[in-house]
Amino acid sequence: MGAACSTSGTTVAASGCKLAGGKVELTFWNWVPGMDKVVDKWNAGHPDIHVTIKMVPGGQKGTYQNMSNGLKAGTAPDLGQVEYDTISSFRLQNGLEDISACPGVSASKSKFVDWTWSQVSDTSGKVFAIPQDTGPMAMFVRKDVFDKHGVAIPKTWEEYYQAAKALQAKDPKIKITNFTQSDSSWTMAMFWQAGATPFAQSDSGVKLSLTTDPKVKQVTSYWQKLVDEKLVSTNIQSFTPEQFKGWDDGTMPTWISGAWGFGTVRDNAKDSAGKWTVVPMPSWDAAKPTAGNWGGSTTAVLKGAKHPAEAAQFALWLNTDPEALAMENELGGLYPAAKDGLSMPALSKGVDYYGGQKIFDVFKDASATVDPHFTFGPNMTDTYKGLSDGLSDALNGKGTLDDAVRKAQDATADGLKQLGITVTG
Repeated sequence: MGAACSTSGTTVAASGCKLAGGKVELTFWNWVPGMDKVVDKWNAGHPDIHVTIKMVPGGQKGTYQNMSNGLKAGTAPDLGQVEYDTISSFRLQNGLEDISACPGVSASKSKFVDWTWSQVSDTSGKVFAIPQDTGPMAMFVRKDVFDKHGVAIPKTWEEYYQAAKALQAKDPKIKITNFTQSDSSWTMAMFWQAGATPFAQSDSGVKLSLTTDPKVKQVTSYWQKLVDEKLVSTNIQSFTPEQFKGWDDGTMPTWISGAWGFGTVRDNAKDSAGKWTVVPMPSWDAAKPTAGNWGGSTTAVLKGAKHPAEAAQFALWLNTDPEALAMENELGGLYPAAKDGLSMPALSKGVDYYGGQKIFDVFKDASATVDPHFTFGPNMTDTYKGLSDGLSDALNGKGTLDDAVRKAQDATADGLKQLGITVTG
């Protein structure tokens, strides 16, 4: 993608990425609750590769900026938690090592859910991180509300629209869910589920097709209809007491979210325990169900790491070892990217809050239907900011959701051009 988009990692790959031997010290930045306990377990069993973890705020809360500053100053950690939608941004900075030649890395591809590997690698076989967790999407539903009003739980988006109308006809206070500007990454997950491919990167630059991809248009037209007909709440932001109240009192009886959302509902809608169920998210094609993905991270080896082979060994253990995965799920609520992790005992049990339903079976099935061809753009911070601003305007009567997509594309293009990247579309 030109000089500014040069791909990282040639030094490590060329050297063969061999284990150094002797005692090695590594540093690791991560924000998953309880991850320090997992690192303690690694250190107890691997005295020659000692990892010092620094628990940091979420990536967008200053950690990514601190990583970027560290890369420039030569003080970045050896390993860092990097979300899937930010991998391209760090590649743009030449900030990640290519660990494909490190022992065990390329051979581990089959251990992870298919779509995750396409997020951490490129078409030439370079690998920039090890998948950590994912957010395959499903729908959380207040089954009692649907039952009370005699409305079937929807399986398609058309049925979801009809259900929104039917519920509101029975109780005017009901908005089937909320749709707000705070959810630009959620909106991107909707594009992903529909089969959109809004970003394409190559050596010659970046092609943007947010405004021309028919699948993006399909999504915006659909939600515009629900907004215009006042079937969704547009003034209740996500992850707020107002949203949680709507869940608890049944006036907002669905939420489409990633697997991690099971704890969000459980912990914030305590009065409605036992009334929720989890079902596949609505599909565009009833004969071919698909899910989007919202959230998830990787363990990346940052550029300049003195011991990339050992760093890769730790990253592989962290994200494939059964005991490590169980701890991460129990302490941090992670839903693993490793295929074997999807069958861990903790994810095979019924969950009391959801009436004993084995909810993770739904997410496991969803994970297998996430489109592996979707890739994020190289400057998603700009994309999300443009989309969020555009959504805010659209939901306040100053434009449409299509206008919001245009703002997202313009913001993305402007950011890339400032970096000297060729942009088409």
